[in-house]
Amino acid sequence: MLPINYESWHNMPDSNKNQALSNIKERFALEVSDAYIKKALGKKWRDNKSILKKEYFKKPISLEEKLQNVSPGMLRYQWEDAVRFWNSKKGEEKLKDKKAEYETTASTDSSVNFEDIDNRIINEVLGPERYGRVRLQGSGVNPTQYFGSTSHQYMPSGSQSQAEVQRLKDQIVQIQASTDEQISQLRAEAAAR
Repeated sequence: MLPINYESWHNMPDSNKNQALSNIKERFALEVSDAYIKKALGKKWRDNKSILKKEYFKKPISLEEKLQNVSPGMLRYQWEDAVRFWNSKKGEEKLKDKKAEYETTASTDSSVNFEDIDNRIINEVLGPERYGRVRLQGSGVNPTQYFGSTSHQYMPSGSQSQAEVQRLKDQIVQIQASTDEQISQLRAEAAAR
């Protein structure tokens, strides 16, 4: 339905995007805008395309073997179009341009590692890091869901909790007794006057 043989998500025909949107709306009752769903589809499409390229195209095999190494569930003609683009002068130039752009940036920015160019490309595609989000884990995943809550590290065990509760109850009883004693003393002083 969403073929990978388009150079970018923007080149994908609206009919394909709308069909995917209709399928999602039929299956799920989502309370988000159509634009948001299409944006999420675009992200998933790019992620999937990137994964396929890494797993099936970047292998050290001949072009003919790459063309025959079709990912399961993929239509052969779509795979062949994508492989031919990635292997074409235009595809290679696009990659070289991106790497050259980042190398230029890296040469003026001492904090950038030349070996980390791929991560810079991800930063451009996905945008800057944002508080409360975990990259490459899909929409809606937050750090607590992904990494787990850190607050449980500081929570005492059940027996420790019970001991702490008992200690606090004893402390309350002592404070009440002290307060009652002070009130009694004040009443006695007031009566003596």
